[in-house]
Amino acid sequence: MAEKKISVAVVNLSGEEVGKIDLNPTVFGAKDVNPQVVKDAVTVYLANRRQATAKTKKRHEIHGTNRKPWRQKGTGRARSGDCKSPIWVGGGTVFGPDGTQNYKLAQNKKAHKLALRSVLTEKVGNGLIVVDSLDLSAISTKAFAGNLKALGGEGKKNLIVVNGENDKLILSARGIENVGLVESDNIAVYDVLHFDNVIVSKEDIKKIEEALQ
Repeated sequence: MAEKKISVAVVNLSGEEVGKIDLNPTVFGAKDVNPQVVKDAVTVYLANRRQATAKTKKRHEIHGTNRKPWRQKGTGRARSGDCKSPIWVGGGTVFGPDGTQNYKLAQNKKAHKLALRSVLTEKVGNGLIVVDSLDLSAISTKAFAGNLKALGGEGKKNLIVVNGENDKLILSARGIENVGLVESDNIAVYDVLHFDNVIVSKEDIKKIEEALQ
């Protein structure tokens, strides 16, 4: 049986509908939506974003004297070797992070593509905005903020899929609050879930479809 046709409106930067576009039902109408691989993709993304620079000092790294605080017996107090003991305030830390820990995770390509198809399918009719072109005539944050308002993005978090060579768009959008910029070949599952709207040009949506088929 033929897959159901998926057609969405194409608008210009003024928010006016200028046509329709047929989306690939394999990518934007996935029948095998899988919440588990979506969860796994988010876990991998967040884990790989960690810098893992946390570092505590062990006993031998604490600056201080090695002198025994008091004699071993006869004082009525517990035995103590030196002030760098882990049981003393300011002493070393036992089993703390040493700055070399590795939190990296991985997800196979097939599962990652399925996760992306799953979240993009959920965006159709619920935050996917296709524009005919994202080419701007000039660099202007104020003007582009007006474009976002016309597209229905005011007060929302907007993810804009950009071409790396579109400097006018990048420079105009990067200073606007709650706006993220990403290239079509670097979209993360986390980003699609995090942002309310995904704004993409007709040209870039075809690139996404080619990559995820």
